[in-house]
Amino acid sequence: MKAGDVVLIGAACSVQFSGDRALMLRLVSIGETDPYNDWIWITGYVLDTKGLATAKRELYVLRAGLRIRRRTTPASAQPRRSGSRVMA
Repeated sequence: MKAGDVVLIGAACSVQFSGDRALMLRLVSIGETDPYNDWIWITGYVLDTKGLATAKRELYVLRAGLRIRRRTTPASAQPRRSGSRVMA
C-alpha cells in the first residue's frame, strides 16, 4: 500500500464506516502503524462514483481492514503515446 493507491474504507476499518458510510479514498500519505493495536493514520481524497476527488480527509483506521481497489502504476510502466500533439 502506497500513496496514490485507491482503498475502500468500510466497516472492517472502523464501525463508523459501516453501511452507506463506506468510502473510497485515494491515499496521499500513510502514517506509521501502532504496533500494539494495528491502527494507522492515513490521509487522502474521498472519491465520488466517477472517481473524482470531493474532500480531503485524515482518518484513523484499522490497517488490516483496508482493501486496495486500484494500485498506482509507476510512471515507467505506463504506456507512452506515439505521435506529437499540435497545439492550435
